This record gives sequence, structure tokens and C-alpha cells, in this order.
Amino acid sequence: MPKIIVTPPGKRARELLLKDEKFLSPSYVRWYPLVVEEGRGCLIKDVDGNVYIDFNSGLAVLAVGHCHPRVVEAIKRQAEKLLHYSNTDFYYEVSITLAEKLTQITPGDFEKRVYFGNSGAESVEAAIKLVRWHTRRPRIIAFIGAFHGRTYGALSLTASKPVQRRYFFPLVPGVTHVPYPYCYRCAFKQEFPDCDYWCIDYIEEWVLGKYVPPEEVAAFFFEPILGEGGYVVPPPEFFQRLKKLADKYDILLVADEVQSGMGRTGRWFAIEHWDVVPDVICIAKALASGLPLGATVARAEVMDWERGAHATTFGGNPVACAAAIEVINVIEEENLLENAEKQGTYIMARLREMQDKYEIIGDVRGKGLMIGVELVRDRRKKTPAKKEAEEVMIRCWKQGLAIITAGVSTIRICPPLIIDRDLVDIALEILERNIATIEKEYLKK
Repeated sequence: MPKIIVTPPGKRARELLLKDEKFLSPSYVRWYPLVVEEGRGCLIKDVDGNVYIDFNSGLAVLAVGHCHPRVVEAIKRQAEKLLHYSNTDFYYEVSITLAEKLTQITPGDFEKRVYFGNSGAESVEAAIKLVRWHTRRPRIIAFIGAFHGRTYGALSLTASKPVQRRYFFPLVPGVTHVPYPYCYRCAFKQEFPDCDYWCIDYIEEWVLGKYVPPEEVAAFFFEPILGEGGYVVPPPEFFQRLKKLADKYDILLVADEVQSGMGRTGRWFAIEHWDVVPDVICIAKALASGLPLGATVARAEVMDWERGAHATTFGGNPVACAAAIEVINVIEEENLLENAEKQGTYIMARLREMQDKYEIIGDVRGKGLMIGVELVRDRRKKTPAKKEAEEVMIRCWKQGLAIITAGVSTIRICPPLIIDRDLVDIALEILERNIATIEKEYLKK
């Protein structure tokens, strides 16, 4: 259970924060001054002994919980045998085994190949190079609101917050951004379903039809559910229509499942909810339960680049691969896809009950255990409640619930897939208490 024994940040945390400020890069975001010392299951402990329910899974990384015993044991076994010898230049049985497993759990009944990197951004970087190599086409279409990483190629696709791109221009050329189907805040000021998916028609009529030659477009890059952009779920037929448009012009589909994958939404990969099979899938975060590992999985005929076209020294590290294999085994054998759907359905129902009670809750959306609660100052105008969302986040943390925001004013709910009903209820009680308090203090003065 959560336990606050000293108001955070405590004495030891404050001492470390001073050193952090002196020695570490100021570019890190840092949601609040939580200095984590230990994690087990769905709970984390800070350096002053406070215990919190983890409702963000270390940024969607700890799908099977903190320090799952089977994952820890797999890491130990591999670390005692081999730490590194470069999967780029030689061979590991463990990386071959993991690659085979990934080809089995990713959507699509066709032959696939896997490229291993060290992060989500690296998996996206590999995909950018791959689609350009395979198609010999220079252009890419990505979506406004999406987050694909901060390295130069991935950042060229990212369109989530100006701070992520400020002063880094010029970026990789050839990327065109179009609005993501954020129906609660439609970029075209239309209403679903009366819009008849104008967001798709706009791409064909105004982008491909006016200034981006479709025969030069290699791929559409997309997040099946926006992550950093606000946990936004697209309308039911969006991806089928995007697929139809892509097929019409022989454009590839690349699904960035870095945050939404590995069971987060109740399916191995979120795109499966829409029965669309992408040509390339980018995976990281929860793949190796906290160890650096990214994977780019593609149709075998697409991953046809030549030796030396792309590689990395540490990608497919044997210890990280051993952890990832056990993560997959745990998700399968502990029925975590089913638990994500079960607990997520319950959480969504509870949140919608809260929405009926509190005017500050403008929208509730999500799939499985990837849920967003968007706070607004005015329901009719949908004015984002940015300050209020941040205050809810901080107060929840000080009361034993580690939770963060996404987008402008969305509370992000992303607990480990092993979460049980007891912890869910405690977490939702803390969340509701603070939403009620903030609404009273800020909106009903």
C-alpha cells in the first residue's frame, strides 16, 4: 500500500536534488522531485522511505511491474554468461530467439525481419532509413500531436510540443505533418461523425493533391494512440481509411508502438484494435522491462537493405534480449493482456462516473491501461486546464500516487499490466479526491 512518512521531497531527496542540479543536464523534464530508490510490482519507494502506487510505469516501461522476479533472474543468468560482443558484427542465439518471438506476436501473417537498437527513438530512426531505402522515395507524412523521439530523424517526425524542436532547425527534410484525428479538439473544427473523416480526405485532396507528390512518399508514420500528445484515441474507421489511401498510392504504413505496444492496450499492439496490419512496427519502452532495447519489425520484403546500410554496436544486447524474452513469457503466462483489458474497462467506467460529477473533466478516453483524462476550465469552450492538471498531479504524488500528465492538460493513466483491483481502487480514490479539491479551489471560487 502507499505510505507517506515524510512530506516529499524529504531531507535525503533534497540533498540529491541539489547535486542533480549541479551535475546533470537541465534538459530533462522532471515532473516533480521524486527520487526513486526501489521498485517492486506496482509500488515504488523514494530515498526517504515514502511508498507510492506507480500509475505511470516509469513512462510506460514497466509493463510487468518493477523487478519482476522472472525478469530479474533472466538478467542474472545472461549477465553471468555474456554481457556484450556486438550483435552488429557477430551472432547471439538470444537475439535470434527474441527476433523470432517478435515476428510471432506482431500483427501480420507474413515473413518478417527485425532490427535491434537501444531505444524508441532508435527504432524510429531505423524505420525512417528503412522505408526510404526500400521505396527509394524521399518523403514522409507524419501527424501533428505525435511524439516519435528526440534524435534528429525522430525529432523531424515529432510534433508534440514546440520546446522539443526549438532552435534545432533545420531538421531532416522531406517530412510533412497533417492533423491527427483528435476528435475532442478537431483541427478542422468539425464534429464526429458528421465530418465523415475529413482528416483523411484532407490528406488526399489538399496535401497529396496540391503539393506533396504521392509517388515521392515512402510512408505514413503514426502512433495508433497518441502518447505524449494526450493519450488520444482515433475514431473507429480512421486507420482502415488511412490504409486504403496508402494502398492507393503504394505508400507504406509505419506504426510507432513504442508507448502503446507490448500489451499496454489489452492487445500486444494497439493497431490490432483496428484490424490494420502495418508494414513496419517500432517497439521499445516495455520491451525489456527497463533495459535499453528497441526493435524495428518489418515485412521481410521491406527490410531488404544491404549489409552496412544501418547498424549499432549495442543493439540487441544479450542481457536486454534475455529480459525481453522473459517479458513476453510473463505477459503470456500471467494473462496480462486480459488483465489490462479487465482493469482498463473498470477504470474507464469509474472515470466516466467522475466525469458526471466534476465539470473539470472534459473527456475520458483510452484502451486497456492506456487512459487519458482531459481536464478543462470550461466544458463548452473546452479551455485546457493546464495549471489544474499539474496541480492534481503534484497533489496525487504527495499523497502516494505517482501519476503524470500528457498533452496540454490530460492526466495520463498507465499502471503496470499486473495491477490489481485493490491498488486501482486506492489510486482512483486519491485521484478523485484531488480532482474534486482542485475543481472546488480553482473553478468554483
